[in-house]
Amino acid sequence: MEVILKEDVQKLGARGDVVKVTDGYGRNYLLPRKLAIEATAGNKAVIEQMKAASVRRSAKEKSQAEQLAKQFDGVSVSFQRRSGEHDQLFGSVTSSDIADALAKKGLDVDRRKIQLHEALKTLGEFTVPIKLHRDVTAHFKVVIEKEATE
Repeated sequence: MEVILKEDVQKLGARGDVVKVTDGYGRNYLLPRKLAIEATAGNKAVIEQMKAASVRRSAKEKSQAEQLAKQFDGVSVSFQRRSGEHDQLFGSVTSSDIADALAKKGLDVDRRKIQLHEALKTLGEFTVPIKLHRDVTAHFKVVIEKEATE
């Protein structure tokens, strides 16, 4: 099945690309989520208009992402969590926790843009990348401290 992507899909393609996918993936995932449309003759005629609009939108989004990336310079988020031996946490710090802490600082970011390969499970200081646009990635610090026990 050939589809035209309406949004960037990781490991598949960028907005406006015509890609070949399996029938189930297209029918059950891409089409219902409005990430793609079927590549019919009529839709292929519309693709040129989509690409022109996409270029303009992408340039605007990239400039907004660069401005947002400047706001992340020097940003540090800290958490206090209980920990056991060898500085292992009881639980973990996830991208949702980080997104909530950033929202409290006035930086509203979708948790899916925070590029944590796995949850943070030890005490320490970590540099976490956040992908704001496909060409713009910002970095900020996450500090996990031991919770004071009484």
